[in-house]
Amino acid sequence: MKMASAPDNRAAGRILAVASGKGGVGKTTFSIGMARSLSMMGERVLLMDGDLGMANIDVHLGLQPKADIISVLNGKTSLENAVCPAIGGAAERGGFDVISGRSGSGTLANLGGPSLTKLASGVAALALSYDRAVLDLGAGASRSTIRLALAADDVIIIINDEPTSLTDAYAFVKTLRLHDDGAAPLVVINNAPDLVTARDAFGAFKKTCEAFLSFTPVLAGIVRRDATVPAAIRTQTCVAVRAHDCDSVKDIDALAGSLARGKEAA
Repeated sequence: MKMASAPDNRAAGRILAVASGKGGVGKTTFSIGMARSLSMMGERVLLMDGDLGMANIDVHLGLQPKADIISVLNGKTSLENAVCPAIGGAAERGGFDVISGRSGSGTLANLGGPSLTKLASGVAALALSYDRAVLDLGAGASRSTIRLALAADDVIIIINDEPTSLTDAYAFVKTLRLHDDGAAPLVVINNAPDLVTARDAFGAFKKTCEAFLSFTPVLAGIVRRDATVPAAIRTQTCVAVRAHDCDSVKDIDALAGSLARGKEAA
């Protein structure tokens, strides 16, 4: 899994999966922020809720989609018809398209192998209509999460400084690399109280991966703790729409720029 090429050379349909070892680390808010940032850079972006069981992107953005992934899997509609515009849609600068999941659906969480393969193939095909597809995966290392991560060109694993976040993220990386020993997910420290704490957390994670997986992860970026984030969630608004110059938006914008240029953040 390699970083994306420069914007003027990028291949259409590149897929970015955003994962986490445990829930509650801000993965969905980060995914929404990445979709918005990449759109502001001129990319046409599709954001898909790949949390197959506890989907909530539509809730975060205050959307009321007419169709979702369940409708697709039930044969009632196609992935294309399940697309719902957010912040003006993919044709608008700062906007993007969304495919919602359905919260609490065991049907999604327990998808069988053939259905997962069909869904992953469908996402890859639809992504060709965009510059980038962002998949907000479920927390943990379930079969569905790993299968969708393997279908991505780039994977970001979100962690914070909590010990459980580090151990669960390690379990995700271990499982992913069991299926693809070349998988090299990038690391983002989210909700960081300060840079020292964030770098210490990454150092501990890196040391564990090197010791037990013979894998040296790359720190893609640090997103600072920001009071704007919970306020935006409560009002079902994209953080950047609420406060475009807040710390977390600046950090995600910088990370998105590095991703699009094909460079890791320092």
